[in-house]
Amino acid sequence: MIRRVASSDPLQIRFWGTRGSTCASGPRFVEFGGHTPCVEVRCGKRLFVVDAGTGLSALGAELGQTAPEEIDLLLSHLHLDHISGLPFFKPALLSSNRLIRTYCGNLDGESAQAALERLYRPPLFPIRLGQLPANFEHHGFKAGDTLTFPDGATVETHPLNHPGGATGYRFRHEGRSACYISDIEHSDPWPDPALAEFVRGADLMIYDGMFSDAEYDNCRGWGHSTWQKGVELAKRAGVKTLAIFHLYPGHDDAFLNAAEAEMQKVMPSSFFARERQSVSFAPERGQAVAEQAKPAKVPAV
Repeated sequence: MIRRVASSDPLQIRFWGTRGSTCASGPRFVEFGGHTPCVEVRCGKRLFVVDAGTGLSALGAELGQTAPEEIDLLLSHLHLDHISGLPFFKPALLSSNRLIRTYCGNLDGESAQAALERLYRPPLFPIRLGQLPANFEHHGFKAGDTLTFPDGATVETHPLNHPGGATGYRFRHEGRSACYISDIEHSDPWPDPALAEFVRGADLMIYDGMFSDAEYDNCRGWGHSTWQKGVELAKRAGVKTLAIFHLYPGHDDAFLNAAEAEMQKVMPSSFFARERQSVSFAPERGQAVAEQAKPAKVPAV
């Protein structure tokens, strides 16, 4: 097992769902996992959750009764693979005193409430979110705004090129930073200067690499990118560590391991994200350490 950074107050990211569009399952999809997007971000003891795909149910099972009474859920957008885990989030089922705040930035300032209420109701779903024990509070903003939370924490945001829009996030803690750039279609020319500035110098960039360059032409316009474009952006912007995310559900462990090996030839401090894998950055050293259940080709940089 790759060691975790020793620090009393790290910036820590943990992947609970790394697939895009739909889940993947079966013996060929074990190492990288099959859940759709959900990422836990810890700024010291402060918890953020990014996206509510099916991985949210696994995170909720892990948190259980230890979940904080207030949880901030930042949504990149509202496509089904990013919200389908919401009613299965265990902390929402355990306490009537828990407050779950959702934030959505791709609806021109409107919150996700109306869209979620249309989905989570009969005949599409047996119950409404409002029938769950937890209380939900929905906030809208415009991608590009800086979010300020009740405890004073802030998170920067950026608009992404995706059908219907999507939002990227940048988290900062004790001099370290991590960016979540999922559901983006790269522009031409590339990298986009504004996006490069947004992610500049980040310790970690989580990037939508659903396809390879060889596959991309057949998927142009679908709102996704390639690991090759992720490397180009990371290098241009001085990003230290790159995690490829939103993995195509048809790419099995053998395919992803081969693609990861090819990518690490051009950017050694890069990897394909694996379910339940964590990456930490100690404030005093900024050293990233990736950890997972089996030895793997994941760099400590």
